[in-house]
Amino acid sequence: MAAQRMTLELRKISAGACRNPVASRIPIGSRRLLAAGLIVLAIPLSGCGSEPGSDGGGVGDMWNKLFSKDEAVAPEEPAEKLYNEGLYLMNQKHQPKEASKKFEEVDRQHPYSDWARKSLLMSAFAFYSAGDYDSAIGASTRYVTLHPGSPDAAYAQYLIAASHYDQIPDVSRDQGRTEKAISALEEVIRKYPTSEYANTAKAKLEAARDQLAGKEMSVGRYYMEKRDYQAAINRFKTVVTQYQTTRHVEEALARLTEAYMALGIVGEAQTAAAVLGHNFPESPWYKDAYNLVKSGGLEPSENEGSYISKAFKKLAFWDSSKNKN
Repeated sequence: MAAQRMTLELRKISAGACRNPVASRIPIGSRRLLAAGLIVLAIPLSGCGSEPGSDGGGVGDMWNKLFSKDEAVAPEEPAEKLYNEGLYLMNQKHQPKEASKKFEEVDRQHPYSDWARKSLLMSAFAFYSAGDYDSAIGASTRYVTLHPGSPDAAYAQYLIAASHYDQIPDVSRDQGRTEKAISALEEVIRKYPTSEYANTAKAKLEAARDQLAGKEMSVGRYYMEKRDYQAAINRFKTVVTQYQTTRHVEEALARLTEAYMALGIVGEAQTAAAVLGHNFPESPWYKDAYNLVKSGGLEPSENEGSYISKAFKKLAFWDSSKNKN
């Protein structure tokens, strides 16, 4: 009975508000309480537009819109179906962007399933294939974080490294991305040394290090042209001490010979030429360095206390240790 009385009162209030604007001046708090009561009791309320001759747009329409179900929620699809659709788009249709949407949908609809784990890795691969490297890094990082013990964690870590590596710019530009690639590649090698991705990571690592060495050489040559020999030496020194295994080290030793001779620091010039000759006797750069030293009435002679000599002794020790393992 109380519900019926409340229904009648609500209908009177609604009808009165439509006929007489003054009747709508019910205190706001009261109207909120009445509305709340209506929702709780689920009482159908007719609006102004429900009366004959009304052109709509009244309270009734407001309530109809509030509770309308025109936009139905899409039913949940089986995880396996979504996953296989993603594979089809990847492998048969060659549409990685569309495939990534299917894999992401698996994670959205079935977040704690084994299909979600598989789909997360596949979405990372789809993003990578589409050239969306930032999304690939994000998805791969999430996979490694959520599933560090998974057999596929090595591949996820490799995708992070490969995504950075594929964005390495030429030597004329900032090498921040190259440094990120090196760090990520080293992580693959460190964490998963026996995985099938370790050797590929090592090859890419050498190429990335070669890129950084190339950047140092480019800047060093610029300083040589400006005859700022000390600044040039600092760049070539970086190549000799940090990137001895790259293809740029021969030129770096020859340039050090040239710069030290220009400054009159003949001991270091002799050492640079001697180390170049010991390690790369057939190099055309050694011929240039040798002739330069000889033109000053000197011979290549290694000072074992020099940083140049120590850098290559350290490299030889590292190679020896690696071969023993």
